[in-house]
Amino acid sequence: MRTLVISDIHANLTALETVLDHAGKVERVWCLGDVVGYGPSPNECIERVRNLPNVTCLLGNHDAAAINQIDIQTFNPEARISIEWLQGVLTEESLNFLTSLPMSKSFDQTTLVHGSPRQPVFEYLLDTQAATDNFDYFDTDFCFVGHTHLPVNFHLSNNDYTARLSIPPMNKVSQLEARTIINPGSVGQPRDRDPRAAYAIFDPSENTWDYRRVEYDIPAVQELMTAAGLPERHVIRLEGGW
Repeated sequence: MRTLVISDIHANLTALETVLDHAGKVERVWCLGDVVGYGPSPNECIERVRNLPNVTCLLGNHDAAAINQIDIQTFNPEARISIEWLQGVLTEESLNFLTSLPMSKSFDQTTLVHGSPRQPVFEYLLDTQAATDNFDYFDTDFCFVGHTHLPVNFHLSNNDYTARLSIPPMNKVSQLEARTIINPGSVGQPRDRDPRAAYAIFDPSENTWDYRRVEYDIPAVQELMTAAGLPERHVIRLEGGW
């Protein structure tokens, strides 16, 4: 079953539409959370995601903050401004959608979370130690995560004490090894110094991972953010991918 794996859209409809067009026909979609936050089009992104074919969407930390499941004082000042704006523009339908999202899901030999299997909404997997500690919290072959906005794989074999970090090859189908934590990167706000939208195609029948990047109209999104009065730093960072 050809599966589109996306994460951290962050209310960037232009990037999302570009990814969906670039990915082509898929049989199902897994969205690993943070549909909203930072970007200018939260309601539009929610509407687009909820109507995707055979979609499973998880709760991210910005999604949780939007529905007051997280104290926004835990965010930095600019992120708080963005969340306060977000809370003021979300429709009732959008709020109901975010409230319905689960923190984790499992399909066959794959676990889906936003942050980590240990703390599904909040934890960042940024290094091999944090990743290694998390292998005790899922028993499937694979665990897909988002949250860091960084495309990366962590593999832990039976003979290793520490997980091995690797960057998946771009625009090339690669074979996944069992017991791997996989991050597809961010659709709407990449942070690996590559501003192109990131996503992947997963084939569970072959255990293959096709990691991709695609350019989108960043200036158009920046104009919308500026018009909405969103923080300048969030506007600027889109073009640098940081």
